Amino acid sequence: MVNLFEHLKIVMRFILSLNTTKASQSELPLNYQYPLSAAVYKIIERANDGYAEFLHSTGYKYHNKTFKFFTFSDIRTPFRIKGDRMIMNSNTAELTICFHIPDAAENFIRGLFMNQQIVIADSISKVSFTVQQVVAEKTPTLVADRIIVQPMSPVVMGRKNERGHYDYLSPEDVDFSRLIVLNLVDKCAAEMETGAVELAEIEKSIDIKPPFFSNAPRGRLLTIKAGTPAETRVRGYDKFRLEIRAPKRVIEMALNGGIGMNNAMGMGCVGIVD
Repeated sequence: MVNLFEHLKIVMRFILSLNTTKASQSELPLNYQYPLSAAVYKIIERANDGYAEFLHSTGYKYHNKTFKFFTFSDIRTPFRIKGDRMIMNSNTAELTICFHIPDAAENFIRGLFMNQQIVIADSISKVSFTVQQVVAEKTPTLVADRIIVQPMSPVVMGRKNERGHYDYLSPEDVDFSRLIVLNLVDKCAAEMETGAVELAEIEKSIDIKPPFFSNAPRGRLLTIKAGTPAETRVRGYDKFRLEIRAPKRVIEMALNGGIGMNNAMGMGCVGIVD
């Protein structure tokens, strides 16, 4: 049998150091994930419009599901909340972007974002960031096929109800970990184009569980495409941890492309807990 976990991709996590054009008190919409995702697409399009079009319109498909294989964290900056705005208390911020790409693409991605403008705007406010520095981080060598991760952005996982809509699940729900496993299996299927027997083997190789809950995970209601006819709301969770036991190929997929749903909208970006 072919070893399904050969030819591993390298985990590419790019930390972007950002500066705003204003001295301070810039206002971001609380639901900045969609405009930030659009800004990332625009930067990719300037460098490679074919790849950007593939990600935006096609992506990696498995049955009726499509995956982009990239995600990004929450914006890290000191702030206070005023209504539906994030008031930045600094003119600097950090953002982590993760891609499921070959190692050879590192220089391409690093050069892609350096000195670029990232504009996050809605009908009320607009913030322009300049990318001052791009640092590529590779995940430390995995000694065992086990890691503990915690969200760097909300993890969204849903179970379809009888109406065909999603009931969004807390990590405390009994189905949460099982559905995260199935989501990772689907992503592997979209990348590797494997058959049913191989996919069953992958599924059996994955075990995901919350190691503990010292406090209840935090739920966050997020609006995508706010203020448009396509506006939708999802509920994600952070402030918890997951233990993942799986072959390296699957772990790398989780770290590169995110876990759960809506990854290209900045959901499910996770980091390894030391």
